[in-house]
Amino acid sequence: MQGRTFKDAVFRLFARVARSFSAPKRLELLDVLAQGERDVETLACETGCSVANASRHLQVLRQTGLVASRREGVRVVYRLSGPEVERAWHGLRSLSESRLAGLPDAARDYFAGRDGLEPLERDELLRRVRQGDAVVLDVRPSQEFEAGHIAGALSMPLSTLRRRLDLLPSDREIVAYCRGPYCVLAAEAVALLRRSGRRAVRLREGFPEWRGAGLPVATGAEPGRTS
Repeated sequence: MQGRTFKDAVFRLFARVARSFSAPKRLELLDVLAQGERDVETLACETGCSVANASRHLQVLRQTGLVASRREGVRVVYRLSGPEVERAWHGLRSLSESRLAGLPDAARDYFAGRDGLEPLERDELLRRVRQGDAVVLDVRPSQEFEAGHIAGALSMPLSTLRRRLDLLPSDREIVAYCRGPYCVLAAEAVALLRRSGRRAVRLREGFPEWRGAGLPVATGAEPGRTS
């Protein structure tokens, strides 16, 4: 094989993988799968598309080796094929933030309209937790919490938060987190908590970034948790 032929073949393969990142819904699927494995129906629900459309996107991701799947009875369960896939997604997100001037502004405007507060950085959260000054609240679906969460966090999915407010202390600050810097669940939770008279703030990043920084994580259901 000639050198030019070899290079053309290699870069065609690179481009094939790059095209897998070219659809917004495929990126969102990767973002959800960074929380843990999911079946097709759950992924469709979480990303707001039909099961058929989610399946088509997942097939593209699987053909390029970005996701893997297994059968669980009649269910097909998907997961990221390796940590390098999550790193690639985070790298693309970081590149977009640094090159697309409107992206940080759009995010800032959206979140300011929801909770009106500066989000908390993870180092500050660590400090407050160690001093006993904050309660950490995971507002992702319980399946995501069980797959992995910030150590010591309470699980209270956003869909159940309103009816479970009485289980939360009113004399300590509550720090809510979800899937990442563009996830809206924590912002909605903070707005609800503040309307109930509680002090609440959103963690700027989510569980994947916390885990990626090597900070304390845990798995499994919260002991004594009520849904």
